[in-house]
Amino acid sequence: MISLITNRKRFKDLSEAEILALAISSEEDDARIYANFAARLSAEYPATARIFTGMAEEENQHRIRLIARFQARFDGPIPLIRREHVAGYYARRPIWLLEEMSPDVIRKEAANMERAAGDFYEAATKRTGDPETRKLLGDLAAAERAHEHEAGRLEDANVTVDVAQQEADAAHRRFVLTWVQPGLAGLMDGSVSTLAPIFATAFATQDPMTTLQVGLAASIGAGISMGFTEAASDDGVISGRGSPIKRGIAAGVMTTIGGLGHAMPYFISDFWTATVIALIVVFVELWVIAWIQNKYMETPFARAAFQVVLGGALVLAAGILIGEF
Repeated sequence: MISLITNRKRFKDLSEAEILALAISSEEDDARIYANFAARLSAEYPATARIFTGMAEEENQHRIRLIARFQARFDGPIPLIRREHVAGYYARRPIWLLEEMSPDVIRKEAANMERAAGDFYEAATKRTGDPETRKLLGDLAAAERAHEHEAGRLEDANVTVDVAQQEADAAHRRFVLTWVQPGLAGLMDGSVSTLAPIFATAFATQDPMTTLQVGLAASIGAGISMGFTEAASDDGVISGRGSPIKRGIAAGVMTTIGGLGHAMPYFISDFWTATVIALIVVFVELWVIAWIQNKYMETPFARAAFQVVLGGALVLAAGILIGEF
């Protein structure tokens, strides 16, 4: 029934030749995945890249052994069968989903890959009656089970305490450049630049609904503009700042949040209640910005607080004065 609905074969319906062919294609895919890991990590994380180079070489050796067994057992070409052709067969995550992950996360992903491969070989061993094929598949099951420990051994050999610290520093730097820096710029822009139009409107009209509408328009408009500007300003290839889409999202979302923070209180119908709450929100926003600058940008807290609070206060005062005219 599954095969009729999905056009996939069930694992239990595979022939011995198809099982070997599936194992061959899977080993080839895993070797390419590990080689891609190594290539992506080689510049910033050379020690971890060496781990994956070694694992790719081992997967290639498994593939060679499987091809030799297939040729000894069967005549003709190897059937073209891959993971996606078999219902319920374990899948690999697309390589691009792992591109921005830290080396430690990628190492854990590799361990999961080896565990799933070991499960496959154990199941495949039960599906063949040929003694030599059973022995090979059993050996590969044991090898895949041991690969998690092998990865640990390779990690111990290549990733020393100093190297691990360097990798952690590099991962932190990428996180800051990709998410924190554009997000912080957006939060500052949204929190500070919208102060003047929102509070000018508030004090000019003393109408919470009108102020809310202006605040929504200013915040969302600034978020869209900031997001597109950040994404288009740098593709991240040379600067190492990471994906422009991620940076654009960080900048755009945080800009919008920064403006909405002191616009949303004007849902309250009483003008002065809404304004007092909005001013409290502004105070909190400015201190949050100072805290982020101190934690992630290594700016001394006193200097960050002085710059942000002083700048915000000047913009706020300008908005209130303009609204009073």
